[in-house]
Amino acid sequence: MKNIFFCPDESNFYSNCLENLVLRNCQKSESVVEFGSGDGSPVINSLLRNKFDGVIHGFELNTSAWKTANLTIDEYNLGHKYIIHNSCLFESSQPEAEYLVANPPYLPAPDKEIYMPLLFGGIDGATVTNELLSLGYDNVLLLVSSFSNPESTIHHAISNGYRVTNFIVLPLKFGYYSSEPKVKNHIEELRKNKMAFYSGDYYFLAGVLFQQSQDKSVDLSNQLAQVMTSL
Repeated sequence: MKNIFFCPDESNFYSNCLENLVLRNCQKSESVVEFGSGDGSPVINSLLRNKFDGVIHGFELNTSAWKTANLTIDEYNLGHKYIIHNSCLFESSQPEAEYLVANPPYLPAPDKEIYMPLLFGGIDGATVTNELLSLGYDNVLLLVSSFSNPESTIHHAISNGYRVTNFIVLPLKFGYYSSEPKVKNHIEELRKNKMAFYSGDYYFLAGVLFQQSQDKSVDLSNQLAQVMTSL
C-alpha cells in the first residue's frame, strides 16, 4: 500500500503522487481543486501523461506564476481541463469537487522573515496543511513533511473524519530554503520536542491520500506515523 522511492525533485514527486493517487483513480468527469498551483507544471505534466476527463480548478496568489501557468496551459491546449484562478482558495467561494490536492507550504520558522516567505507553513510547518484538512473535501491529497509536525497533521485529519488510505514516501535532502540557518535551527528545536523528524541532511516527504468514508477497513494512519517519525 505504501512505497518508498527516490524521485528527481519535489515537483516531479508531487506530479507522481497526483497521477497515482488521484487521476488514475478517477472513473468519470470528476472535479479537482488545487491549492497553490505555482507555475502549474506538476498538473500539466500529469495531464499530458494521463487520460483525465474532469476539470482541475487551481488557485494561485502569485500573479507571475499564474501568468506563466496560463501560457503553458494555452500552449498545450489544456484550458478545458485546467483552470487556474489568481486568488486564494481560503478566501474564495470554494468550488465543490471530489478531490482537493496540494503541495502546501510546510517550512517551519518562528516567523515569515525567511528567504522564501511563500514557503512559510507556520511555526510548526503544519498550519496550512491542517487548514486544508478543515475545508471538508471528501478526498484530499497533500504532501506532508517529516520535519513539519506530521503527527499533528495525522491527528487533525482523524479528528476531521479522515483515514489515510494510501501514501508514497520520498527521502529528500535539505535544500537551500530548509537549510537557511534560521529555519534549520528552528527545525532542530522542533526535533527536541518530537515535532520534527530527520536524520543528518535527510527528511521524508510523503504524498498522502486522506479520505472520508464509512468504510473503515483501510486506515494507514498508524503506518504513516511510524514511517514519518522513524528518522
